[in-house]
Amino acid sequence: MQNVNQILAEAQSAELEGNASLALQRYQQILLAHPNELNLQIICGNLCAKLQRFEEAAGYFRRILSASNKSSDARKALCYALQELGNHAQINGNYAQSEACYEEITQHQPSNAAYWYNLGNAQRELGKPQAALASFTQSLKLNLNDADAFNNLGNVQRELGLLDKAIASYQKALQLNPSLHHALAHLMHQKQHICDWAGLDEQIEQLRGLVKNDPSAQISPFAFLAMPNTTAAEQKQCASNWTQSCYANLLETSSMLSFSYNKKPKKKLKIGYLSVDFRLHPLAFLITELIESHDRKQFEIIAYSYGVDDKTPARKRLEHAFDQFVDIRHLNDLNAAKKIHANNIDILVDLTGFTQSSRTGIVAFKPAPISINWLGFPGTMGEINGESLFNYLLADKTIAPNSADFSEQLLYLPCYQPNDSQRPVGKPTSKSAQNLPGNSFVFCCFNQTFKISAEVFAVWMRLLKQVPDSVLWLLECNAWAKTNLQREAENAGIDKNRLIFAPRVAIAEHLARHAHADLFLDTLPYNAHTTASDALFMHLPLLTCTGETFTSRVATSLLQSVNMPELISNSLQEYEQKALQYAQHPEKLAQIKQKLRLELEKSTLFNPTQFARDLEQRYLDIWANYVIKT
Repeated sequence: MQNVNQILAEAQSAELEGNASLALQRYQQILLAHPNELNLQIICGNLCAKLQRFEEAAGYFRRILSASNKSSDARKALCYALQELGNHAQINGNYAQSEACYEEITQHQPSNAAYWYNLGNAQRELGKPQAALASFTQSLKLNLNDADAFNNLGNVQRELGLLDKAIASYQKALQLNPSLHHALAHLMHQKQHICDWAGLDEQIEQLRGLVKNDPSAQISPFAFLAMPNTTAAEQKQCASNWTQSCYANLLETSSMLSFSYNKKPKKKLKIGYLSVDFRLHPLAFLITELIESHDRKQFEIIAYSYGVDDKTPARKRLEHAFDQFVDIRHLNDLNAAKKIHANNIDILVDLTGFTQSSRTGIVAFKPAPISINWLGFPGTMGEINGESLFNYLLADKTIAPNSADFSEQLLYLPCYQPNDSQRPVGKPTSKSAQNLPGNSFVFCCFNQTFKISAEVFAVWMRLLKQVPDSVLWLLECNAWAKTNLQREAENAGIDKNRLIFAPRVAIAEHLARHAHADLFLDTLPYNAHTTASDALFMHLPLLTCTGETFTSRVATSLLQSVNMPELISNSLQEYEQKALQYAQHPEKLAQIKQKLRLELEKSTLFNPTQFARDLEQRYLDIWANYVIKT
């Protein structure tokens, strides 16, 4: 080995010349011979940090602290290295590493609010809401003026079902920072969930203005499309604003990745389905039998799942339905995209979109030559710099009559929504077992409460007033919505006890209880989707009102597919008139029910095999078009 003094001189010279890499190599040579030299450990740790080799830097500073626990400089340096490593890990989607880094930092500097905040962010991304709740709470104990921490605390409280606390957290975030526009969108959406409509119209107008005039304002596209009075053009703009903000840098990365695609003739097309919801979820009752019905002579069908395995029969059935079921939950977006590309997927279908736990970033890397937006998010996913994030959106001509409202090229099916014909139906029960009066006319709506608007609820109250022996049967989503709806009923002069709330139960029991409803009243502007299919599957007439946006036309599409125009209205006035007519004239409602039964027997709405053939033809068409064009 060279003389230590000579190596030291080379190291110091390299450091003076700004060659940190060479200096580090030389100091490390000396350290091999003198491993207990703390000064050398410090120098090597600092050089690693300078070179952004933070994991190595943290190792040096840990060793210093193990030898001398009182070194405050080493403790600060370790925290810095871990913070940089944790931030880098979060940016790259390695939340487990980020969590480990911030857990370690908080042991060394427990009074730093920012470290607890970042720990909470990592834990939330890892699906640990209780741990994230504790971390955000601790962060706010140390700094009560952090609007972002209140917003993220609200997100976790929302996910834990603590909606009243989530609303309070969003309100506090906005008090601290009125420009925290995504907190406003979260606040409004949760107010919709609890049916608190006070001031909602004014706040919606504020959001509409932000979408139009401030593209940098991050407004949740899903929350926005659920809000009354927003237009299809505004929803497109909102999605594009979000997409531009979140994924523009990923498009640049995707161009650097230079993924190449195999366009040679092939015996089978590889179709990838990407989702967080391959579990006991409404999605399962739409697509499972479709997946089972795909033609394996022409297609290989692969699932890419990034949701939890809930160990339910629905999950097991889905796992068996696909040719391959690939769990990508523990891969970051880039590595998930690389895996999909390595599998030579020809068409990637995203079934989640901008809904809970979205990982649209995977699609933004363009791991497949063709991408399709379908089913999870009922709207366009927007565009980046004038380029659509997705190539296609699956729709039908009822749902999407105007292509200008969508960034994607529209791919039309006879009916947009697939349906499983094997829905489990439980044993029938009595009306009294459902807390329904025995001689009552039962209006029902089993949609989630965020879909209930003040305007539609007012129609429902007028119907109850004009049909004295009627009740309104609603899904019990949360305690706050129940209280607020009962109060709104009393304000409208209706006994609150005429609102009957159905508890959440297993799907078989839920479907069976449809037998006690007389007429399903749909919501606007966000229609029943899976719940509409449930009602029709159980031969329950569903009355809808057609709106101008995607979400407000799904039930109309389903009813048209079963030839039931009598249940479609084009204004809330017509909707109210038809509901009253059917409630007051039982013979007309009986005719509707009889016709619905007959039409369902002829319809292909619950024929997944036919749906699969129609869908497969679209896949073949767009692949042929892709090959010709490229």
